[in-house]
Amino acid sequence: MVDSSAKTVAQYLAALSPDQKKELGVVRRVIRKNLPKGFRESFNWGMIAYEVPLSVAPDTYNGKPLLYAALAAQKNYLSLYLMCVYSSGADSKRFRAEFKASGKRLSMGKSCVRFRRAEDLPLELIGRTIAATSLKEFVKRCSRG
Repeated sequence: MVDSSAKTVAQYLAALSPDQKKELGVVRRVIRKNLPKGFRESFNWGMIAYEVPLSVAPDTYNGKPLLYAALAAQKNYLSLYLMCVYSSGADSKRFRAEFKASGKRLSMGKSCVRFRRAEDLPLELIGRTIAATSLKEFVKRCSRG
């Protein structure tokens, strides 16, 4: 990740290069527009995090909020973390198939979609994916097992 002593989203964004800030800003707007009710944006784990507040799900394995999605600037690329996809095999399969069908190149680990520009992502799919899982459903998925 980009070395940052940021404590807030605003501080993190201010520390980015103009290009990183612009590209993350495009994806951030898509996330914020589609984020289901109850999740909150914060700065956690060294990135812009979209989380389940501890007041909703306090019994996590590490005492930290459950991470739904996140955005970060790495040294050579940008990252979109989609725990909402990672937490469901069916959602992961659907996401990967729809991404491929978009004609865009998918560079993805378990939850991390790597990109350089917002135009590398099918933003409509990103919005639908963010909107697809309610807070209640996500907490239920995370409490299994």
